[in-house]
Amino acid sequence: MNGDIGTSTQTPQLRALLFTDLCDSLILVERIGDSAAAELFQQHDRLVLTLQQQWNGHQIDRSDGLFLLFERAIDALGFALDYQRGLQQIGEERGIVLRARSGLHVGEVLTWENSPEAIKVGAKSLEVEGLAKPMAARLMTLARPGQILLSAVAESLTHRVTGELGERGERLLWKSHGRWRFKGVPTTQEVFEVGEIGFAPLRMPRGNAKARRDIPLWRQPPALAAEALLVAALAVGGWMLLRPEPAIAFAERDWVVVGDVNNLTGNVLLDDSLQQAFRISLEQSRFVNVLSDMKVRDTLTRMRRAPDVRLDRRLALEVAARDGARAIILPSVLEVHGKLRVSVEVVDPASGETVYSDYADGRGLESVLASTDHVVASLRGRLGEALQDIDRTSAPLPEVATANLDALNAYAKGLAAYGQHRMPQALAYFEQATRLDPEFAFAYLAQLRIQVSRGQRDPARELLAKAVLLRDRLTAREALYLDAWKLELSEPGQAAAAEKWKLLADLYPDHHGAHINYGLSELDMGRYAVAEQAVRHGDVMQYPLRSLAVDLLGRTQLAQNKFGQALRTFNEAAVSSGGQGTRQRVAALAASGDVAAATRLLGKLEKNDPGNWLERTSLALDQGNTDAARRSAQQAAADCGTSVQVCELFGVIDLSVRSGTGQPPTEAEFHRLVQPLLRQAGRSDTDDRGQRLYFAAVAVYAAQRAGLDRVAPHYLPTLLPLARQLGDARAAQVVSIVDAVELARRGKTGQSVARLKALEDGSELYQVHSALRRAYLAEGAEQDAERERQWLLANRGRAYAESAGSYAMQALNVHDARLAVQRCPAAGCPAVAAVR
Repeated sequence: MNGDIGTSTQTPQLRALLFTDLCDSLILVERIGDSAAAELFQQHDRLVLTLQQQWNGHQIDRSDGLFLLFERAIDALGFALDYQRGLQQIGEERGIVLRARSGLHVGEVLTWENSPEAIKVGAKSLEVEGLAKPMAARLMTLARPGQILLSAVAESLTHRVTGELGERGERLLWKSHGRWRFKGVPTTQEVFEVGEIGFAPLRMPRGNAKARRDIPLWRQPPALAAEALLVAALAVGGWMLLRPEPAIAFAERDWVVVGDVNNLTGNVLLDDSLQQAFRISLEQSRFVNVLSDMKVRDTLTRMRRAPDVRLDRRLALEVAARDGARAIILPSVLEVHGKLRVSVEVVDPASGETVYSDYADGRGLESVLASTDHVVASLRGRLGEALQDIDRTSAPLPEVATANLDALNAYAKGLAAYGQHRMPQALAYFEQATRLDPEFAFAYLAQLRIQVSRGQRDPARELLAKAVLLRDRLTAREALYLDAWKLELSEPGQAAAAEKWKLLADLYPDHHGAHINYGLSELDMGRYAVAEQAVRHGDVMQYPLRSLAVDLLGRTQLAQNKFGQALRTFNEAAVSSGGQGTRQRVAALAASGDVAAATRLLGKLEKNDPGNWLERTSLALDQGNTDAARRSAQQAAADCGTSVQVCELFGVIDLSVRSGTGQPPTEAEFHRLVQPLLRQAGRSDTDDRGQRLYFAAVAVYAAQRAGLDRVAPHYLPTLLPLARQLGDARAAQVVSIVDAVELARRGKTGQSVARLKALEDGSELYQVHSALRRAYLAEGAEQDAERERQWLLANRGRAYAESAGSYAMQALNVHDARLAVQRCPAAGCPAVAAVR
């Protein structure tokens, strides 16, 4: 019957055709019964309808399977992947196995709509014909249960745009199953399989009467039988000599656990030094990820084992199971016939069996590092790394570390102490390593990390200068790490450092520290959403400092006013670190409106920690207790210790709090603080010039808030050119706020507003909006001022979490956020109610 109503396309259209078939549906109905099967198929139909709407599919026909048409091949693939996942979920809910086979092809088809009369007697509403239709159907019949097969055309059109599928597109597995001959199709076709990890069978399809593999004559069954007889005779005789080594399921960027060296020489110098040599040599690979010693010791602690217990084969198996490692590396060293043998054993954690081993011999201790390089290169190849990649990223240990085993031993002991948070001992070991080998660049970098964590940036810069001169003595990854720190500690450097951390993270996706440092830089720059994404990449169980990563993630969420998420994240950080929380959790509680809980938690934290002083002052302001806030700020400034920058910071906060709470300092007090800060910022031979400019500008801004009108005009001629010269974006923004406030004071409110509005880009400082609100009020623009008040109210999280300038304006931010709440109408503030 021709039911065409005249809507057929006279020209072929290029479409993606997807055929699916629900496997063993009749057996399933027989097993679960008609009633349960009806419910199941109704749920199945709802799944199909949802996915059709999501992926813009047009259902042409259905019985046990589906025939759908798509305008884009990637939409058809998205449907197929989600269909497989949806079937698995339905099956799990009902305690059955549901799988479908799918075939996807892209080709030209003709379509037409049937008449209503034809549809009434059973015709489909839309007909599709063309050679592409049987081709897609053949692919579907060829597929195994759970398998998605594609033609070469479909594979080409989908593989290159998998990015549209999001993160899932990066995890897809692709496999070619060779060329096939399909009945009715004149040429051979290459068949591909695609699927997600855990879903894709990745097995050769089973041929049938309508599809068979295209294989040469010598691979036909009769020829293979004759060849097999010949090969069998040779194989039987050579079996004992040619037995294949067992394999291990290892993929790129999988993790390995390196056990402690089994030192059978009696020379204790080789215990820690050879262990570290193995790690440095293996960490040059981008293919293999080595679980850090700090993470291994942390896992042992969670297993209730002593962190310094020897990591033998049995313990390494337990650590691998807990941390998701796919291989265990067990190095050893012994003397054989007067030679020093370095060997390595690779163990499969799944079975506990040794899958292969290798060794290298040399004469004397001086051969140990070269032997280590040899066995590690062999190991990397056995795990599947390409030979050209091994050659490109395998610098000899004496060149990228040290040829001095005593220095390497001291470095290894320093890393052990660092992993146990014994920083003084770690620093002493690292210093001893550089005394033994003054060209040991790794040891200088290790010292740099400790000095930065202590806030000692000047000693860190001295160490950086030494490491820079030895850059060619580092691996490629550590050289990039050095470059990032060089920018981080330079003037200005923050934005450039962020890009370098991102580069390191992109090239080495499992370098968790790179992701975390990139997130920190973006947080300081006010790009909070970018910071959150960066930190999420570093928040994995293999990261030894994961509790710090989780805490940083909470800070990025708090800055975006995601109070519920931030509190859950800070709770997780407290659990993972074994503590009760940090000042960041105090800030999240206060910003969300639970000031009482924030006060209780703050009372449990270390009273002499400078970071907690910040929260104590801000929390007092949030409660309206200005006397307590002033006392807290003054005490912090008086007890700041010997760190010059910490004293400068709390000096600025003290002036700011007093200026905003009705007891402003004198002009002389401002001059005593601002003048030395600007002197240091203006000298090219000093460090942290941008930070000092930031402090000076905040102090001048506080003087403006206190009504001291002569301070800003006195310093602006110095502040403005310094801001242009140094190029520090955050310091320049505070200077612009000072300049805009001065314009408003002189009656130029229009220019003041324009200057402040130019700073708005989503990353602007909280005080930009506070200054804008006051400028609008001075101009009489009450609606605009109310809009800014609402912004201040809605961004309490940012008020607390803004980390620019070491949180120098946090107290002012919280003070202004409270003022915004106090000036709500009598009916209350909806935004605050939502926050609370």
